[in-house]
Amino acid sequence: MDFISDELERFKGRGLLRGLRLLEGEQSSRVRIDGRDVILLSSNNYLGLASHPKVKERAIDAIKRYGCGAGASRLISGNMELHEELEKRIAEFKNTEAALIFNSGYTANIGVIAALCNKCDIVISDRLNHASIIDGSMISRAKTKRYPHKDIYALERALSSSSDYRRRLIVTDGIFSMDGDIAPLPDIVRLAERYSAFLMVDDAHATGVLGEGGRGTGEYFGIEEGIDIQMGTLGKAIGGFGAYIAGEKRLIDLLINKCRSFIYTTGLPPSVLASSLAALDILEEDGHDMRRRLWRNARYLRDGLIRLGFNTMGSETQIIPVLIGDSATTVKISEMLFEEGIYVQGIRPPTVPEGSSRLRITPMATHSIDDLSNALEAFEKVARCYRFSENPI
Repeated sequence: MDFISDELERFKGRGLLRGLRLLEGEQSSRVRIDGRDVILLSSNNYLGLASHPKVKERAIDAIKRYGCGAGASRLISGNMELHEELEKRIAEFKNTEAALIFNSGYTANIGVIAALCNKCDIVISDRLNHASIIDGSMISRAKTKRYPHKDIYALERALSSSSDYRRRLIVTDGIFSMDGDIAPLPDIVRLAERYSAFLMVDDAHATGVLGEGGRGTGEYFGIEEGIDIQMGTLGKAIGGFGAYIAGEKRLIDLLINKCRSFIYTTGLPPSVLASSLAALDILEEDGHDMRRRLWRNARYLRDGLIRLGFNTMGSETQIIPVLIGDSATTVKISEMLFEEGIYVQGIRPPTVPEGSSRLRITPMATHSIDDLSNALEAFEKVARCYRFSENPI
């Protein structure tokens, strides 16, 4: 097993070695990590629901009533009333006929793409889509064509040259998780209709965040009916865990019978289901104000970073990347910020392309303006250090 040590050394030499840091207590805007009190700017808990009292209370009540686990896959004996209640609620939330819960966004994407496509088909995918979409396309054995990021003309060329395939599936992130920009969905929907392709949107980072009701990129653009398959997660803005696919009832029926990542896994536990139901209640009651605070915080932080001279890569959302470039420098700056009481994670290859390592900053609705001002002061201090060093940002 000596090859393991060799591989780890190679990661270390390239500035790509990763490790786990311990977060003490609950997910919040201020946390304790590795014994240091810091402002957390690396969480996908965008609305702060992961620690909301009502969400925690519903999870505790569900354990008391239903126990801790589902006990089996849902097709065996693990289909509980909370599973069906949450799926009905998600379908109402997404304005679709039906929905199906998965254990994570990753298992949803790999399972759905593999269930719908095979070697007779083609998957046409944005080059910056999430890794789960890439892996799902590979597992399906379909021909995969990755078009340049948000390049509608390249997408149309791929569609026009793929008429020999049985099915054509276009897949795109709604909000791109490492860049913070939004897919040009109206143009993609138009092309899908023109070329008789079907469209899947990964709305993991848009669920709860985009649109008047927080229903995602389809609602944001007013084109929900043009999206055939909507994937969203329950572990980001919703504050819990798991994911869903929403769409026509016949789609959901097919996935129940064919999707391996659904069939061969134990169902989500009652506490997780109940917490998601509570979060959807809160979104319905207070979602507008929560999103307003989130967007205020994102604008304040992004504008401040731009004034300091940082490249935020055209971010349009609550995900704010700061382009650094070199992996080792990215890690160093992340550590310097940590010493200043700001926790921002450095993102390196293979998550992002070589030469585009970055800090990924994600404010939450629960951050105060003082929190964000403190963060900007720390960024300014770090920027001064690097502008007068041999490795300027």
